[in-house]
Amino acid sequence: SVQSHCEHHMAPIIGVAHVAYIPNGKIIGLSKIPKLVQSLSKKLQVQEKLTSEISKILNKILIPQGVGVVLKGTHLCTMMWGVKSLKSSLITNSMLGSFRKNMNTRQKFLNLIEK
Repeated sequence: SVQSHCEHHMAPIIGVAHVAYIPNGKIIGLSKIPKLVQSLSKKLQVQEKLTSEISKILNKILIPQGVGVVLKGTHLCTMMWGVKSLKSSLITNSMLGSFRKNMNTRQKFLNLIEK
């Protein structure tokens, strides 16, 4: 799960991050990925930047064949101000390496997170 705050309104963002990578020899423990997401989520930011940061850091650390990140967030600012939409969410993604270049790899990941 993701809990952050929008840098524009300082209102909470609550959601889920789906993260995948294809190793290129180097792997990390599964608990490290949620820790990375939680660590990056602690600062004020926009969801698009958070999604990109997660993928770029994993790519830099692991040098994998590819990284895929999909983040689905509910922004409380949209519920409280402006449009007052109670059911809206924002979905952002960042695909690097084989997730960007290979449509089959990307589609397998997207199919898995839809289940």
